Amino acid sequence: MKLSVIIPMYNEKTVVEACAKGLTDALEAYAAVHSVTYEIIFSDDGSTDGCGALAEKYAAEHALNHGEIRLVTAEKNGGKGSAVRLGMLASAGDYVCFTDSDLAYGAEIIGDMLTDIREKGGDLLIGSRAIHPEGYAGYTFLRKLASKTFIRVLALTAGFKLSDSQSGMKMFHGDTARKIFANTTVNGWAFDFEVLMIAQKMGKTIREYPVKVINHRESKVRLLSDSLKMMKDIRRIKARVKQLEIR
Repeated sequence: MKLSVIIPMYNEKTVVEACAKGLTDALEAYAAVHSVTYEIIFSDDGSTDGCGALAEKYAAEHALNHGEIRLVTAEKNGGKGSAVRLGMLASAGDYVCFTDSDLAYGAEIIGDMLTDIREKGGDLLIGSRAIHPEGYAGYTFLRKLASKTFIRVLALTAGFKLSDSQSGMKMFHGDTARKIFANTTVNGWAFDFEVLMIAQKMGKTIREYPVKVINHRESKVRLLSDSLKMMKDIRRIKARVKQLEIR
């Protein structure tokens, strides 16, 4: 059984080596116990700071017993959705996940979620801060309130009952992931909604798994302007997905 871990990145030279080390340490330990292999795919979204070269340098300098590190690169910056799609379509895993390059939820959560989806089933397993008792630990009151309100408003617009559709930690069956992302077109922040809408149209089972943010850095989301833009994007996505014929 093989796991693919997709790491989208754009100008992340300050964290890429720490990310690679955190992932390989956790995945080597997990793979040795659970008899799996893995690939880490850094998906470079047209970076200009050399972070892709740093990922390749780390791969060349560190021999792994159970896995490998690969780099895929976009010719120009397209957005997080574009970077995740590029990595997903290049993956070969029986299970595939994506998370952020700062490993906001840690690296060990990947093995925990893989074990859960293998044992309990489901086509997608979505990390949720809302169902973890300490999911928002370290957030200020205002940031926590803003984040929950932001997610709730967007979920209502999309028609989801999920508690944290925007979590940056998602695990998929590999074939399901590749089929979903082969049909996605959204490159920006709203790509999560498109993925979930297509999954629902395909009749896939979506479950949530409690996650906790352990590495904090300033959010790139602009609450008011991005919320308004994403609500417009969601309406457009809903109309498109309704007409979509899944290839």
